Amino acid sequence: MAPSVQLRRSGLIAVAFSALFVLSACTPPGGAAEDFPGRPVADEAPVVDVGAGEDEAGVGGDEGEEAEEAVDPMEPNDEPIVVWWADGGQLALTISGSSSCPVVGNEIRVLEPAGEGNRVAISLVERPADEICTMDFVPHTTLFWTPYDVTTTEPLVVEVMDTEVEVPIK
Repeated sequence: MAPSVQLRRSGLIAVAFSALFVLSACTPPGGAAEDFPGRPVADEAPVVDVGAGEDEAGVGGDEGEEAEEAVDPMEPNDEPIVVWWADGGQLALTISGSSSCPVVGNEIRVLEPAGEGNRVAISLVERPADEICTMDFVPHTTLFWTPYDVTTTEPLVVEVMDTEVEVPIK
């Protein structure tokens, strides 16, 4: 066989393995899809009927004022928050902590599939005990692809940080 044919075959094999490696490294099974400081962007927030509580003239009533005063569940707090994201294609885990040593989700695994409990567990990245962190308290979000074995049509129980969070039906 001619050396140029061998070289082309070797090159094609190398390209195929490289492509396989790159594609497999994009999102490991059960691994986090993305993480970032702050809360998820508001485009995924539930739709609020701004017309609620308006009379015929378009003047706001009591109900419209109450909606504005509602507490934002994504503000920093002591408990982890989990919500459906990307129309149920992902789960967003938001945990507040130090901005220099954020609490980041690491892996999601199914404990009970849909129809048998619809329950997952999310593990967190372990940080060194002697790590020096700032004393601020800010939210950090980790996105996970929704596992195939769970459904958005049943409440989902998420175990994280020795806590159970129930995510309502999407």
